[in-house]
Amino acid sequence: MYHSSSPPRLTRLTFHGPLSEDRAVRMIRRLSAPPVPASPASPDDAPGSPTAPASVLDIGCGWGEFMLRFLEATPGSTGVGIDLNEEDLARGRAGAEARGLAERVRFVRESAVGTAHGPADLVLCFGASHALSDAPPPEHTSAALHALRRLVAPGGRVVLGEGIWQRPPTTAELSAMWPDASPTEHLDLAGLVDLAVAAGFRPAWIETAGDDEWEDFESAYQSDVEEWLAAHPDHPLAEETRDRVDRHRSMWLRGYRGVLGLAYLTLVPVR
Repeated sequence: MYHSSSPPRLTRLTFHGPLSEDRAVRMIRRLSAPPVPASPASPDDAPGSPTAPASVLDIGCGWGEFMLRFLEATPGSTGVGIDLNEEDLARGRAGAEARGLAERVRFVRESAVGTAHGPADLVLCFGASHALSDAPPPEHTSAALHALRRLVAPGGRVVLGEGIWQRPPTTAELSAMWPDASPTEHLDLAGLVDLAVAAGFRPAWIETAGDDEWEDFESAYQSDVEEWLAAHPDHPLAEETRDRVDRHRSMWLRGYRGVLGLAYLTLVPVR
């Protein structure tokens, strides 16, 4: 039972998105390996020995769980996380301290639009492309990809987690989603990959969140507050909190469940 005076926030979430432990482990293993060197066109173009990424930039990092795990997997690497939510940033700093990473990572409260951070060997942008552009959707996706192209170092990698339509939403589903939800708000997977190629990337890996990952995320997103509401039905904040979580659950179950997807693209910048 919770005894806090206000509802807890996101305490059951490990990652702030539909990302499973298994997928995170696979992604980190793949990303922390030194890149395969390309065959040089001439002896003068011969690269040095490839190395694992030494610098990480996490856009819209939240508490930066993926970044922290990557730093643990790549000794000597350093990271910077950018976000505007000070509560999430504080959670990230605490997590870094607990893991002995405080000297290797910074959590910075600032807008990512036009950020002076970077370029980095690995740039993460999980569900945060809107943080890189003030353009409305879906135009912000193209603008974000061009910004990410600027922020990644030559030979580096970008991991983009971006919303997609798994299928065209119906009128009824759109009406049950967030306010002003539009059928043009997201691309499908093929359209998103085409946009990344047009922005100067090659897609080294294409994957999408599964139904189990979505259900785990949505349940964990609400779970701690639902239990708080069950234990505090007469709390002064209960009515407002109940309205908020009921509205979110309805948007998911009646609106975007099985319709909204999340693509994870590992992108390599073209020379």
